[in-house]
Amino acid sequence: MITVNPDGKIMVRRCLVTLRPFRLFVLGIGFFTLCFLMTSLGGQFSARRLGDSPFTIRTEVMGGPESRGVLRKMSDLLELMVKRMDALARLENVSELHRAGGDLHFPADRMPPGAGLMERIQAIAQNVSDIAVKVDQILRHSLLLHSKVSEGRRDQCEAPSDPKFPDCSGKVEWMRARWTSDPCYAFFGVDGTECSFLIYLSEVEWFCPPLPWRNQTAAQRAPKPLPKVQAVFRSNLSHLLDLMGSGKESLIFMKKRTKRLTAQWALAAQRLAQKLGATRRDQKQILVHIGFLTEESGDVFSPRVLKGGPLGEMVQWADILAALYVLGHGLRVTVSLKELQSNLGVPPGRGSCPLTMPLPFDLIYTDYHGLQQMKQHMGLSFKKYRCRIRVIDTFGTEPAYNHEEYATLHGYRTNWGYWNLNPKQFMTMFPHTPDNSFMGFVSEELNETEKQLIKGGKASNMAVVYGKEASIWKGKEKFLGILNKYMEIHGTVYYESQRPPEVPAFVKNHGLLPQPEFQQLLRKAKLFIGFGFPYEGPAPLEAIANGCIFLQSRFSPPHSSLNHEFFRGKPTSREVFSQHPYAENFIGKPHVWTVDYNNSEEFEAAIKAIMRTQVDPYLPYEYTCEGMLERIHAYIQHQDFCIAPGPALPGAHTPQSPFVLAPNATHLEWARNASLAPAAWPPARSLRAWLAAPGKACTDTCLDHGLICEPSFFPFLNSQDAFLKLQVPCDSTESEMNHLYPAFAQPGQECYLQKEPLLFSCAGSNSKYRRLCPCRDFRKGQVALCQGCL
Repeated sequence: MITVNPDGKIMVRRCLVTLRPFRLFVLGIGFFTLCFLMTSLGGQFSARRLGDSPFTIRTEVMGGPESRGVLRKMSDLLELMVKRMDALARLENVSELHRAGGDLHFPADRMPPGAGLMERIQAIAQNVSDIAVKVDQILRHSLLLHSKVSEGRRDQCEAPSDPKFPDCSGKVEWMRARWTSDPCYAFFGVDGTECSFLIYLSEVEWFCPPLPWRNQTAAQRAPKPLPKVQAVFRSNLSHLLDLMGSGKESLIFMKKRTKRLTAQWALAAQRLAQKLGATRRDQKQILVHIGFLTEESGDVFSPRVLKGGPLGEMVQWADILAALYVLGHGLRVTVSLKELQSNLGVPPGRGSCPLTMPLPFDLIYTDYHGLQQMKQHMGLSFKKYRCRIRVIDTFGTEPAYNHEEYATLHGYRTNWGYWNLNPKQFMTMFPHTPDNSFMGFVSEELNETEKQLIKGGKASNMAVVYGKEASIWKGKEKFLGILNKYMEIHGTVYYESQRPPEVPAFVKNHGLLPQPEFQQLLRKAKLFIGFGFPYEGPAPLEAIANGCIFLQSRFSPPHSSLNHEFFRGKPTSREVFSQHPYAENFIGKPHVWTVDYNNSEEFEAAIKAIMRTQVDPYLPYEYTCEGMLERIHAYIQHQDFCIAPGPALPGAHTPQSPFVLAPNATHLEWARNASLAPAAWPPARSLRAWLAAPGKACTDTCLDHGLICEPSFFPFLNSQDAFLKLQVPCDSTESEMNHLYPAFAQPGQECYLQKEPLLFSCAGSNSKYRRLCPCRDFRKGQVALCQGCL
């Protein structure tokens, strides 16, 4: 029997124990090698992947020599491991021989484990060595190819001097210095190379010509427009309530108002549908962004909803949303900057780059806060798409303040103006600025039964004061004392339980009332009295609609940005002669009384006369649901500020004048046999042109003749022929930028034409000029629309 050395047994056992963890180690080395190869090879060609960049090719291959060196080291390491494992295997074979006792035959399926492991390691080493050689060949070929491509395109990536793109070289210089200033440039593939600058400036922006070696089919492929869908009137507003969102007191107020008026909106939709008949209405995709409710703008309104703060803006926005939805258009509503960015397709970054996709909305309704937010985040896309924006603007924006260059040069620049929009894109709460579009809001309309009930339930000596904030009541004790002699005075002033408001003891204060309860209070009252503030709110119209007489103060001198803090900084020079000019001018007595509050005798006489006066509830048609639907429908159907101007500007020759002098020789009319301007809206046949008196604005001149100034008609009159037809002698004719032109100057017999279309303005006057004013007729109860505008 053969004896085995005990030391040999111990050595063999140690080798066998050591072998298992070593196998795991070898497998780990193999797995690491595979991962490294995938990462290395993938990294070399990642620049060719479509997901890496919309349109760039990486201009350098990273890590070539380093990758080859690592592969060689790994191959050498595996060869060293093979040599050491060979020695271990020989030792294991000796052990097996001793254990078998001279039997030198091994079964085919029972080969020594060390031998099998050795074969595997040798195979891995050989594979790694082969791969290292192949990677080295690929990297050398890639570097050679990249060098040739770079040399071939170096000349093609220089800023071209093309007269059609004069700003190209300057923009390339700017990109060299500032491309890292906003991450959005890297998002679009800019990487600091000349080629990436030119590709961005020619395919994302439009300052440089397209590069000839680029694939232009992908860049020029525009998405197919969606098939047009006909708008259908809606009567169920439940989905709109979901679109409006929640979480803010202002939104809760707006949703309650919309829900309360649902039946009236549905009835108004039926009436307008009958009036329009088979008129086709294309459905528009509309984004409504209420900027003043965003956290970024401060959202000062939501916290004040429950504390007597102003609600006029929220009333108007609620009605705008309802009208757009009832008309059948597609709506998206946002009240946060994040939602706005998502809906517009704003790229990541600081807002320097254009949108990532074509604007998916036909129209955008917003306010000045939203307008500023869009300009900050849309880059050049803001200029491209601003013609689709409609700005809800309570007090209006006059052309002199809207034109940035003119406003800066002539002292009209304010914090809210200089947007260079078409002035008709600004939409007001009341029709006080014909240069803008009148948007409005609605008041609840009463049926005949409700009107009779109100007339029978009126208290002959009950007055309600217009003002929910205690500050409005300060200094009004004299007026209240006179009023208290004849009427019982009620207030709706907000107050906290521990701090009652500072109002006279004889005033019955109900505190801040929900809208339905406030309506009930108005239905009992005889008089609704204002103390000069707030200006032009919805409450006086609601009071008149509920059978109240509205008493307000006359301002002498009129309030404006020149003498009153409230209007200072607003983009208008309009003079306000009373607290509510619309009520004074468009409604008037017996429903509206405007008196001088500084004259106690006049004030007391008005109170006595009002107590003797009986009125029925009255609501102008333009403030009914149907009136607002009709108006917004007309705007959406006909207003298009993205088309090029139609009529010619000064200097163009017109073969035949479309005007004739009226039979009484006072004004111009559109000739019956003259062809109409195809894109003109309102229709040109409604045009009446008058020469204003010195120092008088076109707004007042047209009103004096029972007409409305229509700024879209100015281009038709902006010619010397119009002055000649009015028999105005022009010794000279000049074209300049001035918001008062076209006009005739005395003395000097000089005629001035308008050089800048954005400055055509109904507002403005100067004693030196007699302005040439375009006027039009209007529908009864709907001053925004001419008789032929529907």
